Amino acid sequence: MTKSEINTINSRQKAYFQSGATLDIKNRKAALKRLYDCIGRNEEKIKAALFEDLGKSGDESYMCEIGMALSEISHMIKNLKKYSKKRAVKTPIAQFPSKSYVLPSPYGVTLVMSPWNYPFLLSVDPLATSIAAGNTVILKPSAYSPATSQLLSRLVSECFEPEHATVVTGGREENRALLEEKFDMIFFTGSSSVGREVLRHAAENLTPCVLELGGKSPCIVDKTAKIALAAKRIVFGKLLNCGQTCVAPDYILCEESVRDELENAIIKEIKAQYGADVLANEKYGKIINKRHFDRLLGLIDPQKTLHGGGYNEEKLKIEPTVMTNVKTTDAVMREEIFGPIIPILTWKTPDEFKAVIESYGEPLALYIFSEDKRMIEDVTASISFGGGCINDTIIHLATSEMGFGGVGESGMGAYHGKRGFDTFSHLKSIVKKSTKIDLKMRYQPYDSDFNKRLIRRFLK
Repeated sequence: MTKSEINTINSRQKAYFQSGATLDIKNRKAALKRLYDCIGRNEEKIKAALFEDLGKSGDESYMCEIGMALSEISHMIKNLKKYSKKRAVKTPIAQFPSKSYVLPSPYGVTLVMSPWNYPFLLSVDPLATSIAAGNTVILKPSAYSPATSQLLSRLVSECFEPEHATVVTGGREENRALLEEKFDMIFFTGSSSVGREVLRHAAENLTPCVLELGGKSPCIVDKTAKIALAAKRIVFGKLLNCGQTCVAPDYILCEESVRDELENAIIKEIKAQYGADVLANEKYGKIINKRHFDRLLGLIDPQKTLHGGGYNEEKLKIEPTVMTNVKTTDAVMREEIFGPIIPILTWKTPDEFKAVIESYGEPLALYIFSEDKRMIEDVTASISFGGGCINDTIIHLATSEMGFGGVGESGMGAYHGKRGFDTFSHLKSIVKKSTKIDLKMRYQPYDSDFNKRLIRRFLK
């Protein structure tokens, strides 16, 4: 798509928004219902596209993408009226007589840029939330997941007029052209390097921006943890989508005394969940492309590989690989892994694992497996991270009742449920002042001692 065509789409969406067409709550709900029904009708096609792009099984596609998208849309439909209402707040006595409230209002034209690793969920979720909040949307899916991107383009065109929501496909040229446009809000999910570029462009127009990034998310295991259960849940979270998940446990920080037990339990769980020959398992996904495949192989040190390490270059599959005796100077610890490699580091004191975590900046997620309440409270209170789980992985993002987002190096802003609705809304602060009474104390001149005392009393 050319720069001129993108500019035309943006202009038409601005005009559509300014017409007030997106403000009616009934129209928003109707649009969400169309999207919900459309996804249901095309479930098998969505699964096929996700399999083509990422080798995802139908079960995993529904559990981690289609089902979660439907759940979020359903939540918005059910709660849209409540979320859209003005919200009364207390009024200071100094402003008597008056009432105060916060009014959620849509930003206008929003740009949603989604990634390739969960190309359906991470496109539809913010798209639906932005529509629920009363905005128009230009959705730019990743060029690395072309089958899903093309399907999204068709589905969105079935549900919306292009001036309300539309999809722009393509690669870097389209991304560049979009970022040169002026939007009212930008929502980006992807790498930190591209996120910085998005934020730089947004800053030129003072555009509000939400960045959902990533980073090296740690998984802490101490000697009090239930090791077998920890291994089961770590393998689930790490190998979901073949490790290509922004909140996957990137590396394990294991208390030294239980390292051997944890390593054996993880290897046992890999075999239990994926079979003895993982590369032959059709429900085990693939790496998105050759470039990422080669990058991941470069992170594996055969001398430190305890299990796995095999691969199928033709199918772009890499075995779940457990690495032991890993140091922070190893290649696998120099960047976010984003693949099925499980490096295990050890520690003797909490200060040691805290130093490792802090050296990588604020992670998007943090996981701790422990039965020690004081340890859990210390970790969750003293370390900065986006969100996480105690004695589990991944599942904190699978709810509409909590916001999901990063902090610092891992992003800014959050979404899901009400938090998402508010993210795509400007919350106007409004005071409605009575005209029946007008207190004179706030007006000049302030010479009266009585007025001075009254002002001091009200404002203390």
